[in-house]
Amino acid sequence: MSTMNSANGVIGANGMNGKAVLVTGGSRGIGAATALRLAREGADVAFTYVTGEDRAKELAERIEATGRKALPLRADAVDAGDAAGAVEWAADTLGRLDVLVNNVGLGVLGPLEGLSLADVDRVLAANVRAAFLASQAAAGRMERGGRIVTIGTCMTARVPGPGGTLYATSKSALIGLTKSLARELGGRGITANIVHPGPIDTDMNPADGPYARGQAEMTALGRFGTAEEVAAVVAFLAGPDAEYVTGAEFAVDGGHAA
Repeated sequence: MSTMNSANGVIGANGMNGKAVLVTGGSRGIGAATALRLAREGADVAFTYVTGEDRAKELAERIEATGRKALPLRADAVDAGDAAGAVEWAADTLGRLDVLVNNVGLGVLGPLEGLSLADVDRVLAANVRAAFLASQAAAGRMERGGRIVTIGTCMTARVPGPGGTLYATSKSALIGLTKSLARELGGRGITANIVHPGPIDTDMNPADGPYARGQAEMTALGRFGTAEEVAAVVAFLAGPDAEYVTGAEFAVDGGHAA
């Protein structure tokens, strides 16, 4: 049974006790909210970051305040060695790996004619290749009951305007990755699912930013979501109640695609 400790915000384990998790791109936004939520559910959490060492250290302290282990890993998803190496490092240090959250993502928006080959290579490396390599490495370390949860975008279902071609292309590839992983790993009892956030209030896309009003109006609920609302769905997919859920897409978009 889940319990709440009002002193430190610890939520009961809900089946995550003793689990080891890696959240890529986990030092801020949806990644940080997910890392903290899974720690509160009882898991030890490793997370990657590239910049913002102070922010990563602060998140690690918040995770440890729940009574769980925290492992900040500096790794650049654009680097193929780092993408797979972070998985191995996390599994070796924590002693196992039960959940991989492919959260890291790079958004390069702009007119089609303004996108360079370097832009294309960098975005595909960060958003597609890194998720593939991390999932490949995780599959080699996970036992039955493992979970792979990937963060996509509402733009795979509906692109509301110009400028998102490269980003939407890269995130759409993750749907194919997820469904293929579900088939590849289902026989081993490992699930793979993808979560598509809509406009989410983060430092990269604040709810009071210059383009926020238009984004909010495109949702059925008329507002931005929170990182914690996305993390709640990830936590469900990472937990025991989602054992029979795999190869599925979950929209946490306020009705953006409705």
